[in-house]
Amino acid sequence: HAAPFDSSDARRTRGPTASLHSPASTEARPTAAESSPAREGNPPPNARARGETNQAAPPPQRARRALTAAATAPPAPKPAAKRKGQADASSPSSSKRGSRRAFAVVMAASLLALAVAFLVGAGAGVDRSAAATVEVAGSEVTFGSVVKLMHEKTKHRLHSHDVPYGSGSGQQSVTGFPEGDDGNSYWIVRPTPDSSAKQGDAIETGSIIKLQHMRTRRWLHSHLHASPLSGNLEVSCFGGDGQSDTGDYWRLEIEGTGKVWKRDQKIRLKHVDTGGYLHSHNKKYNRLGGGQQEVCGVREKRAENIWLAAEGVYLPANGSK
Repeated sequence: HAAPFDSSDARRTRGPTASLHSPASTEARPTAAESSPAREGNPPPNARARGETNQAAPPPQRARRALTAAATAPPAPKPAAKRKGQADASSPSSSKRGSRRAFAVVMAASLLALAVAFLVGAGAGVDRSAAATVEVAGSEVTFGSVVKLMHEKTKHRLHSHDVPYGSGSGQQSVTGFPEGDDGNSYWIVRPTPDSSAKQGDAIETGSIIKLQHMRTRRWLHSHLHASPLSGNLEVSCFGGDGQSDTGDYWRLEIEGTGKVWKRDQKIRLKHVDTGGYLHSHNKKYNRLGGGQQEVCGVREKRAENIWLAAEGVYLPANGSK
């Protein structure tokens, strides 16, 4: 039977007045910062006497080094003249194109790792001296790692934003987001306060974990309030740094024979207080852009309960070489 309205959750709710069901609840997206154009430098006093034209001011030190390296690099050899009937050697082969594409992917992933590691280390209590690794197949999900959770059925990422529910608890809403490059879908994997687990420790099946939303600092939370679209258990974000309770506790259940949580491994997250599994489905919110769908809690094991750790920054496991 359903428990009565949890007034303590409602009192501790924080968030703007716009709600998930109000027309003003569309998620605000940060605008791109405008960069001011570089100034052109004035010519030296005797420039006109020497017949020199106005030159740009010297570039910053980092740009100057890059320009120097480019200027001192040997010129590329000219392609040999093509004989009659000979294939054009200047066109890259498919293997070369594949190598370049793979290199670009690795570089982009490396930049993502550096950016996320800096953001997390700046305010999340994560040791930035620990070497973070870009995710690869089979990477272990360790405490302190920053990951996106992908819903297996719909491929949406677990997502939150500073928009409250218009019903139920009124706490910060949690949705499924269809795009993998969204910055509001990163979660920091944390141990519970009474655990002896440390940053970098592997996470075994049966472990109780907490997921902290990286951008808003609130915890993935659940309780007996009804979810807005399906009437299942509401899943929200609640609390913050130094403010948490057992409503933020989730038990890791690894599907299959695996004992330690790894990237791309099927898992379920079972809420400790309510017994509901973290769940999502194709029920969409009309007032949220981008095709966001409901995330809720369901007490039965279903195919829609399964999630996988996807993009992110994975801290190396303690003791690994």
